[in-house]
Amino acid sequence: MVSFAGIRESSPQIFDQGCGTRVVLDHIMSKWGVLVLASLSDGTRRWGELRREVDGISEKMLASTLRTLAADGLVHRESLPTVPPHVEYSLTPLGRDLMERMLPLIEWVAHNADGMLGRSR
Repeated sequence: MVSFAGIRESSPQIFDQGCGTRVVLDHIMSKWGVLVLASLSDGTRRWGELRREVDGISEKMLASTLRTLAADGLVHRESLPTVPPHVEYSLTPLGRDLMERMLPLIEWVAHNADGMLGRSR
């Protein structure tokens, strides 16, 4: 099993302030980033589909989140030449690789959140 100490041993500056790892971790683990990525893990989605699946996200925040995840190389945006404009979003190979690792965490949270919240109330 991988340990945080082992990761730090091989890369001592990892996760230090100013390190790119912190920026990327913030993008993928943000409130909306993880939900958008989870939605896209089931396949290609159009804008409206993402808005419905990621309940509560504003148009501005969805646009910002998709732009950030695309700049990180996790999401692919494809604009199709139709009227009206048709834009599709999907995970890149890097994004699929990430979600293979993240989905077990999401599953764990889904199975344990209610019990955990009941203890902290």
